[in-house]
Amino acid sequence: MSNEELRVSDSGRIDKILAQTLDVSRNQVEKLIKEGLVSVNGKTVTKPSFKVAEGDELTYTFKEAQKREAVEIDFDVEVLYEDEYLLVVNKPSGLVVHPAPSVKEPTLVDWLVHKGVSLSTISGEERHGIVHRIDKETTGALVIAKDNKTHEKLSLQLQDKSMGRYYLALIDHPLKESIIVDKPIGRNSKNRLKMDVIPHGKEARTAFRKLLTSPHDTELVAAKLYTGRTHQIRVHLKSLGRHILGDTLYGFKSKRDKIPRVYLHAYLLYLTHPVTGKAMEFVAPLFDDMTNYLEKYFDEDEIHTVLTPDRIKEEFTR
Repeated sequence: MSNEELRVSDSGRIDKILAQTLDVSRNQVEKLIKEGLVSVNGKTVTKPSFKVAEGDELTYTFKEAQKREAVEIDFDVEVLYEDEYLLVVNKPSGLVVHPAPSVKEPTLVDWLVHKGVSLSTISGEERHGIVHRIDKETTGALVIAKDNKTHEKLSLQLQDKSMGRYYLALIDHPLKESIIVDKPIGRNSKNRLKMDVIPHGKEARTAFRKLLTSPHDTELVAAKLYTGRTHQIRVHLKSLGRHILGDTLYGFKSKRDKIPRVYLHAYLLYLTHPVTGKAMEFVAPLFDDMTNYLEKYFDEDEIHTVLTPDRIKEEFTR
């Protein structure tokens, strides 16, 4: 740990002043304050909203992050784009993004450790730049920031919806029509592993567009999220009486095939480069299992017509 001091030149909230002075995110400063590592005129402050006045003396202590040990990995992840600021990957199914006590196998974070991607922090928490989450079985485009400024700017884009993804899903029965589902989502009261549409849940909004229908009563749909709730696409489809193929958690039952995983894929990612300001798009190719299913049960010519970035985007601007 290292102790630093500074004299306040402007009055205001302590978290805002420290974040500006140290050139780090408010989130990092908030953690530092709540852990009792900041004092004003010799007295510890634990509320980020604490007001300081001009001339106050701030003392803060940086905690060194405990580096995650690089565990052995036997996989690689497809890189769709990389520069000195960010990395875009095509996440495979079965790969957990974040480590947790219940996760025994290597994660995407372990892969990033091997690549040397690790953000500096002041609050003792090692971070690896992952901006948005994606479920273990879900595949597709995922963006990773290589420094704190990039992470903060991309996170803001996620909040103001200037960054987002278009998803592809294979479902067990065709939708009656393309639809926007606006139903609140919260934790299922009977099963903590599941989410559900509940009256007092958090706002959740998803747009679904019909793409291709199979003679076998299945359908390829595109989905766009306007909010980012856990399992949002899966829960909203269930509320329509539909299920993603392989999604046994939310009620899919297979009679014809044994589907090995949830056929949900983050196909198209769009964002503004946080440094150059350039609008960017990244297409994550489908993995073999979804491709094989499409080729087996859908018309191949129609698949190639529908599965283009321009066509997918066009579906949501009609």
